[in-house]
Amino acid sequence: MSTLSEGPVARLLKEKLFAAFQPKHLEVECESHLHNVPKGAEKHFRVQVVSDEFEGKRVIERHRLVNTCLAKELATTVHALRIDAIPTSKWDGQKQEDSPTCRGGFGK
Repeated sequence: MSTLSEGPVARLLKEKLFAAFQPKHLEVECESHLHNVPKGAEKHFRVQVVSDEFEGKRVIERHRLVNTCLAKELATTVHALRIDAIPTSKWDGQKQEDSPTCRGGFGK
């Protein structure tokens, strides 16, 4: 398990995801620095969760599980969440692809 960002929101997301899914692998990365937000903001995240809990579930079902787990944060502090929820049997150690460059914000 690894966490690429260690701010308080990233730590909370990591704790909640770990408790809910007992993942074989977990990455929580704050990508707010790629967006037009104040320095130090924790609003944009990507997560990679590899868990037996996702076995036999379609992608949309896996995403719903993650969204439900983080519902409070999504309703309050987290603006955007990129989810990579992988069943343990389908994970071969791959890392998430880099996120595309932000194209929005303040009329851009």
